[in-house]
Amino acid sequence: MRPAIVLVVCLVAAVSAYKNPYYASGRSVNVHLFEWKWDDIADECERFLGPRGFGGIQISPPNENLILWAYNRPWWERYQPMSYKLVTRSGDEQQLANMLRRCNNAGVRIYVDAVINHMTGAPAENVGTAGSTAVFNQWYYPAVPYTQADFNWPPCGIDGIDYANNAWRVRNCELVGLKDLDQSIEHVRDRIVNFMNELIDLGVAGFRIDAAKHMWPEDLRIIFDRLHNLNTDHGFPANARPYIYHEVIDYGGEAVSRDEYTPIGAVTEFKVGTELSNAFRGNNQLRWLVNWGPAWGLLAHGDALTFIDNHDNERGHGGGGGMLTYKDPKLYKGAIAFLLAHPYGEPQIMSSFDFWDSEVGPPMNNQGEIISPSINSDGTCGNGWVCQHRWRQIYAMVAFRNVAANTGVNDWWDNGSNQIAFCRGGNAFIAINNDYWDLNQNLQTCLPAGNYCDVISGNKVGNSCEGKTVYVGNDGRANIYIGANEYDLTLAIHVGPESRL
Repeated sequence: MRPAIVLVVCLVAAVSAYKNPYYASGRSVNVHLFEWKWDDIADECERFLGPRGFGGIQISPPNENLILWAYNRPWWERYQPMSYKLVTRSGDEQQLANMLRRCNNAGVRIYVDAVINHMTGAPAENVGTAGSTAVFNQWYYPAVPYTQADFNWPPCGIDGIDYANNAWRVRNCELVGLKDLDQSIEHVRDRIVNFMNELIDLGVAGFRIDAAKHMWPEDLRIIFDRLHNLNTDHGFPANARPYIYHEVIDYGGEAVSRDEYTPIGAVTEFKVGTELSNAFRGNNQLRWLVNWGPAWGLLAHGDALTFIDNHDNERGHGGGGGMLTYKDPKLYKGAIAFLLAHPYGEPQIMSSFDFWDSEVGPPMNNQGEIISPSINSDGTCGNGWVCQHRWRQIYAMVAFRNVAANTGVNDWWDNGSNQIAFCRGGNAFIAINNDYWDLNQNLQTCLPAGNYCDVISGNKVGNSCEGKTVYVGNDGRANIYIGANEYDLTLAIHVGPESRL
């Protein structure tokens, strides 16, 4: 029996090795600070994200990228690597290392958006953010170095039909003209492993694998298994493996399946944003969310990185359609409230800069330098930054999720339509009204008797509430009211200090 037990334990460890984000105790939720500078991220960890209980941050690619002045420095230039030098317009290696130290000290982990599928396209411009150049027509990147022998050859382009029926072409041909690396080549693996290990040693907690569906899972496994354990000098436990989540856009019916990547890490579950956006837009009734999770055709809980929008689909890229974004704030906040209130998956929220053109990059000056977010007197951002993570309705739900901890969903209630409510154990309660009429019900909150501040309509200040006050009786029940025309769809209370009076 003993060998069999050892084998089972080893298999379980192998499957779960890259699926733990190693958040500091009592924290949850990863926020994508899209295109932020490293110094600004460090400040935000200390002044807001750490004190508010956020678990982690996804940062933009930290390695050298091609500068594209001809396109007015669009956001997607960050996804055209020139080398693995840690120099971008977010900052240099020293600034990155300083940010990692400060954020880890604040209890906030950092996850790198790793672009390892490809290098650049072949534009007229040819200089990177660290000053490197390349010979595009020879597939030669001397700053790595990569030569033609390191790419899939001969080059081919991915056609739209390939996604439905040709996994080989999806993984071996060029994605939108970007020069496609061959991860089965030892030299390529070594360059990627060295790049990722340098970041681990500096203190990162894991990686988002950009364009993962365009790489073979067996090659990625070899790369990941050569990575260092997380750096214990930054507060990680001994033998901790990096958290890895793969970008795999899979709505079904494609040649490449998200399920091929779950043995080697978590996967970005794009269906979550599609389904919740669809429901909160009124195209599906909220009452059906009673069995939210794998029953909806979603990944298993431990395999799913969940989100409403990301930097691609908020711009209409990446499939799905109809995604809620910051441009639809009331419904967007409601969908995120449900995402964070429900225990399914490992949630990530988007923090954007304002845009009207889907190609535009972050706010910048005439020299192309990123302009830092300003912080307004009410805690919101200026200088062209949206900063959804600073919206009360969102950061309040991060605290809600932390207080709910590992409890499940219980005492579900709905009105047979688009009014729902549920408890998280005896720790937290949420109600949502997406109907055209008021929600006015006496509901079970599962909370101890007392007065609570609704953390959605206002903050708790001293011993009073800026927003609604909810009285919970000895039986755990309370009158819950959300008017159809109120500013927010949601009411949330919990036993944490932010809510309980």
